[in-house]
Amino acid sequence: MNWQIAVLPGDGIGPEVTREAVKALATVAACTGRRLDFCEAPCGGAAVDVHGDPLPGHVLELCQRSHAVLLGAVGGPRWDGLPRENRPEQALLQLRKRLGVYANLRPIRLHPALAGVSPLKSGILSRGVDLVICRELTGGLYYGEPRDRVAGQDGTITARDTMVYTSREVARMARVALELASRRRGRLASVDKANVLECSRLWREVVQKEAAGFPTVEVSHVYVDDCAARLVQEPHGFDVILTENMFGDILSDLGAVLAGSMGLLPSASLGATGPGLYEPVHGSAPGIAGRGIANPLGAILSAALLLEHSLGLPDEARVVEAAVARALERGYRTAEVAVAGEEAVSTAQMGDAVAGCIKEIFAEGGGRS
Repeated sequence: MNWQIAVLPGDGIGPEVTREAVKALATVAACTGRRLDFCEAPCGGAAVDVHGDPLPGHVLELCQRSHAVLLGAVGGPRWDGLPRENRPEQALLQLRKRLGVYANLRPIRLHPALAGVSPLKSGILSRGVDLVICRELTGGLYYGEPRDRVAGQDGTITARDTMVYTSREVARMARVALELASRRRGRLASVDKANVLECSRLWREVVQKEAAGFPTVEVSHVYVDDCAARLVQEPHGFDVILTENMFGDILSDLGAVLAGSMGLLPSASLGATGPGLYEPVHGSAPGIAGRGIANPLGAILSAALLLEHSLGLPDEARVVEAAVARALERGYRTAEVAVAGEEAVSTAQMGDAVAGCIKEIFAEGGGRS
């Protein structure tokens, strides 16, 4: 079977890290004889510069007819003065909405070789960090209407954003997280602010109702502020975290601290049908763009999620993950995770190291069912 992958490098360091993710996928294809066709297109600020639109129609159509979409990052200060509808970030919001990818999975694992990079005390990390944040992606404050600004007669400006959730949106997201927890360690923490927000009260009621269909999963309800504190105090206590859009956005960035760097974290955005959207959690980091020092591992691990969830190749996905682990064990580090005495490698060198490890693992017989 031939798979088509839409590649949207985007802005800032996006093209640099995406190049290494494609390299990893191409290496898997070469080692297995599978056919992956990569179709590259502009997105975000890069598309604004060429087409005047952060997500041109032909780019959206490419994504919709592909088996998966691999995205780098979008945005940067050079486009900050544009109207909201033309900002690069709109490409990402519209992609999520138009592809119907409502479930965002963000695995957070601490590799033992990087334990010294995390700012948390070793005693906190000693019990391990292995959790997944399941973030609802197409509802809540980021999409709710009305959203506006109104100027009063006295010169006061009132801004308004609206959080909206339906029971259907919450239920389908809850089922994704409950199913995932049932395949992992059987624990789900549903995060809300039910003591204040009506949306959160609905969220809690619906999650509790859906949990009845998963008797092997232990479900707890946690306020978002308490969850944030516990993530840095006792991260080993979490298995799967389920939460709404904005809370998930914030908590997953906090979770990056546990792993040692935001550059290490992947994500998968999935819907009921159609292509999944895969991207590293980090942003476009324009301050280091073009310097060849960005960490590509978040993008490469996003490619592993792509193999598993969109192409149905879990064994190949495990090979990519094992290759990343092997490269780290051998001491390969990009600048932001290198400590005193460790030599930093470039973005491309890290990608080459992972590609080499992929070849080794396949040669050793890895990736076979």
